[in-house]
Amino acid sequence: MSEDELLRRLNELEGKVARIGELEAEVSRLREDAASARALAGMADRDVAEMRTTMRGHTSVLNALRETQIEHGQALNAVNATVRQVAEVLGGVAAGQMQIAEQLAGHREILDRLDAGEQQS
Repeated sequence: MSEDELLRRLNELEGKVARIGELEAEVSRLREDAASARALAGMADRDVAEMRTTMRGHTSVLNALRETQIEHGQALNAVNATVRQVAEVLGGVAAGQMQIAEQLAGHREILDRLDAGEQQS
């Protein structure tokens, strides 16, 4: 083999060695990137799990609030029914009082006439 051929092959081999060094550095960097990606994925997984727990808590609170609102609605309906009954009774009482007032007015007229008749005699 000629000296030129050996130099060419040596240069080619040195280029390949340099390329292998670059590839090894690239592989090392990719491994670091993969390790960082795995760590980030683990943190994201924990964050998602935490968010799910929080969302479950919020859902439980909202469901409890809904149940409370339903109970309060039922209680208000019962109070409204009672208020209506009381209003009906008070309406009857007011009507009775009006009748009594009319009767008393009638009695007052009779008494006034009687008093007027006694005073004339």
